[in-house]
Amino acid sequence: MQIPEGKKVYFSSDNHLGAPTQELSKPRERKFLDWLEMARKDAAAIFLLGDLFDFWYEYDTVVPKGQVRVLGKLAEIRDSGIPIYFFVGNHDLWMFGYFEDELSIPVYHEPQVFEFNGKKFFIGHGDGKGPGDKGYKRMKKIFTNKFFQWCFKWIHPDIGVRLARHLSVKNKLISGDDDAIFLGEDQEWLAQYARKKLEDEHYDYFIFGHRHLPLEIELSESSKYINLGDWITHYTYGVFNGIDLKLDKF
Repeated sequence: MQIPEGKKVYFSSDNHLGAPTQELSKPRERKFLDWLEMARKDAAAIFLLGDLFDFWYEYDTVVPKGQVRVLGKLAEIRDSGIPIYFFVGNHDLWMFGYFEDELSIPVYHEPQVFEFNGKKFFIGHGDGKGPGDKGYKRMKKIFTNKFFQWCFKWIHPDIGVRLARHLSVKNKLISGDDDAIFLGEDQEWLAQYARKKLEDEHYDYFIFGHRHLPLEIELSESSKYINLGDWITHYTYGVFNGIDLKLDKF
């Protein structure tokens, strides 16, 4: 994509709407709606890098209650002609076509490569990438297993959604204490993952969420790793103006 003069590409991640309760997340939801309205004024594209919801599961005829204003705003922006791209996170893995069918928003379950103005972007949520965290990687295999997904859909939504939301908050899967700790440039596992990818191919920017910590790490003279932070504590986002990518705070 060649970005027109005066336009920008926006990146956001980790809103966890609905947590710790629907009511308590409403101020954050309103703030995110204001951000979407701001971004649409000069957006060439908007990227949402996962965990928009603290829990999401698409039954055959039902989606979780709540955040209807966000869904409506995304539909409005998309209908205006602005592309929106969604990458599933570890809290909204279970997307099976609703965003594509109802909002015309493509959904990606793995990182993707985009090119803007000749610069190469490697984009994804970031969960399960890099060394370590073997426990989560095993858990993710269960969550993405078709048989277990099929089993879960037979639980009545009133029970399944409440149970999943309770476990998500109880186990601090929103943002645990470890997420707020900078591990050091050499120990940040997504930076390690990015450096490994650079051995095979050049990318100007690696953009991830998941860590809940705004980060900018120089991987080389011409490559940078950006972590977008979150909309729980930091309210940070990425913006590419056609020349440079930077983190900003809303």
